Amino acid sequence: MSSASRQAYLNTRLSMMATQLFEPAAVNDLVKLSSQELAERFGLEAVFDDQLTTRAKSRAVEQSLIQTLLCELAVLVRPMNATERTMVLDWARKYALYNLKTLIRGKLYNLEQREIRDNLYDLPEILRLPRQELFRAESVLELLRQLEDGPHRVIARQAREIYEQKREPFVLEAAIDQRYYTNLVRQVMKFNDDNLRPLQHLIGAELDRVGMLWLLRFRFSYGLSPSETFYQLVPSFRTLHRERLLSLVDQDSFERTLESIPEPLRRVTAGSKTVVDVQKRLGAYVAKEARQILRHSPSGVARSLAYLILREMDLFALFAMVQGKLLQLSPELVDIAVELAEPTCLWSPAAAA
Repeated sequence: MSSASRQAYLNTRLSMMATQLFEPAAVNDLVKLSSQELAERFGLEAVFDDQLTTRAKSRAVEQSLIQTLLCELAVLVRPMNATERTMVLDWARKYALYNLKTLIRGKLYNLEQREIRDNLYDLPEILRLPRQELFRAESVLELLRQLEDGPHRVIARQAREIYEQKREPFVLEAAIDQRYYTNLVRQVMKFNDDNLRPLQHLIGAELDRVGMLWLLRFRFSYGLSPSETFYQLVPSFRTLHRERLLSLVDQDSFERTLESIPEPLRRVTAGSKTVVDVQKRLGAYVAKEARQILRHSPSGVARSLAYLILREMDLFALFAMVQGKLLQLSPELVDIAVELAEPTCLWSPAAAA
């Protein structure tokens, strides 16, 4: 398939798929529906299975929505060349890393294999971890060593080295997350054509979001030192590059940190009182940037990633709605979960510390 044909295929597919994305008004309408009405509209059959517990229904709905996302991803990567396909698949490998974290927690806390299995995502083969081999591993270190022979070798190797130095679960999971985003940066930089700038713009916005949230949590929730915090962060292509992160980790308060953020992040987070506020506003910022890429970029791979980011946000919001209904939470709590309302109980860095 020629480059022009591939772009035409992607543009056609993306135009069709983009019609599924939620508009803000749609979320207001959807959140008013019952779990049964949501299930009928989005084909979530597990909600109607009376033999399942509420927890099992919730898990089945979550799995179904992730399958929807990954099936759409498989359609989009079909015409891509090797570099483009690797970029998109590496973005999706976070679901395999969620499974890895579940397996690690199972080993750390000696959980039954059935309990571990119940909390694993069923992923396509191209993203799947070698589950049976990992189940047989006797320790976290053996589990990570087994992964060093596969596509997650870089993440597994660094995670193992970190865990050998510091036997702390938090440090191990932070290392896994850091290597995931570092790998995305490396994949973006493999492009030397017209795809490079839109990918830097899109992934840079996501790195700004993640970097800001990690910085605030590590410094003011977990009480890490500036040097420890900086070590955990991944510099962005856009606003929070290395020098700016070095300056921000030295700020001595949540408020001073927000005041020191450069534009446009300062404007986006202005007035935030909690990390939850910052998370909500930066999520909206990334969504806005992704919509711009989806609508206007000539890059098929950047538009595909922008669509997947937006689709993931929508499906997670839908899951929050269904789960809230299944758990019989109040409408006010469901509105907070889908970010239609502000939290009623403030969470502050000082209180968390």
